[in-house]
Amino acid sequence: MSDFAVRLDGIGKRYRIGVQRERYYTLRDTLTNLMKAPIRRFRRLSGKAGSEKEMFWALKDISLEIKHGDVVGIIGRNGAGKSTLLKILARITEPTEGRGEIHGRVGSLLEVGTGFHPELTGRENIYFNGSVLGMKKSEIDRKFDEIVDFAGIESFLDTPVKRYSSGMYVRLAFAVAAHLEPEILLVDEVLAVGDAQFQKKCLGKMGDVAKEGRTVLFVSHNMAAVQNLCVRVFVLNDGQIAYLGGAEQALSYYANMNCNIQNNRSLAARKDRKGSQWLRFERVRLLNEEGIEVNSAISGKACSIRMDYISVKSVPDASICVAFNVRDHLGSLITTLNSVESGNNTLPVIYEGCFICHWPKLNLRAGTYSCDLFCAVNNEIVDWVQSAFTIHVSDGDFYTSGKLIGTAGHILVDHFWTADSKL
Repeated sequence: MSDFAVRLDGIGKRYRIGVQRERYYTLRDTLTNLMKAPIRRFRRLSGKAGSEKEMFWALKDISLEIKHGDVVGIIGRNGAGKSTLLKILARITEPTEGRGEIHGRVGSLLEVGTGFHPELTGRENIYFNGSVLGMKKSEIDRKFDEIVDFAGIESFLDTPVKRYSSGMYVRLAFAVAAHLEPEILLVDEVLAVGDAQFQKKCLGKMGDVAKEGRTVLFVSHNMAAVQNLCVRVFVLNDGQIAYLGGAEQALSYYANMNCNIQNNRSLAARKDRKGSQWLRFERVRLLNEEGIEVNSAISGKACSIRMDYISVKSVPDASICVAFNVRDHLGSLITTLNSVESGNNTLPVIYEGCFICHWPKLNLRAGTYSCDLFCAVNNEIVDWVQSAFTIHVSDGDFYTSGKLIGTAGHILVDHFWTADSKL
């Protein structure tokens, strides 16, 4: 048996983008096209048939070796190629170039409900999906009760899965994939669908799988989970491996990489965003207490975050929600600043303007924090950018005690102490 569970050599995946789906033709369209065929042939010969479609490399020159029993994390920004790599390993899609070796039976959980038939019940899908994974009926029988207990869907076991919620779907899908003893387990960012208690169970199960000597490849934006679960982590950026090493070192590299990307705070060129986009954030500025743009804020001092935007229309009295999450270097949520929660849910939208969040006394300890940016107008999500900008915080005299604070923890709480006699 090979020492390696996975070995990739120069793997690349190329897609053609901008290709339009062929429409349905009527008999009249077909006859018309036959008449136009000579003209089209002439245009092709004369070079006037149109430009070649753009080619996009989702992965380029990926080479790595993963040993049996390794628990490996794969991290990177949206669009870095993480899911494409797992789909190649799961043999859902073929690479454009390079070669790979996989030694062992693969179980994969890449998308909610992958390998499930919506018309079949939960019970039937356990056997159906297990068979797809190459398991014998005796193996499924032996693990059946554990799968049902882990998924927590016993009451709905004989209900067609098309009636399941997304959370129930992913619980059952993960339970099947994890309990049917694959030698290599591929897990994409589908655990985000489950609730916090189930995510904890999943991470515990993946830890158990790793202790049994099986191989786990884990894609996640939850940096704390990656740090706790994975021994090695590699960072993907623009379809290539930017870093490969220990979990702590890789997470530090990724945090610094994001800081370098976000320091410019320009969002105009960002394409990995969600929403209808008729309003788009263009730039984020960090201002000090005097309204001057700065590179870092100081604990205990006032600061403001100015979010410049452009809009295709004006809405004088918009019901609006502007918010940004503040996360630490592991991606753990520290706090959320939200215009609705602060009582400022009616703001005007103009063609070119800005929203400004005023932070009267910055209560973050020294460090670098990543922020997601979100905006909804009249209950319509118009722009949503993950890791949109960073806030660099310098140590300050938060408590006006003449002492700097340090970096233990994240949040500073304004408080004071007294003493009294014991009654």
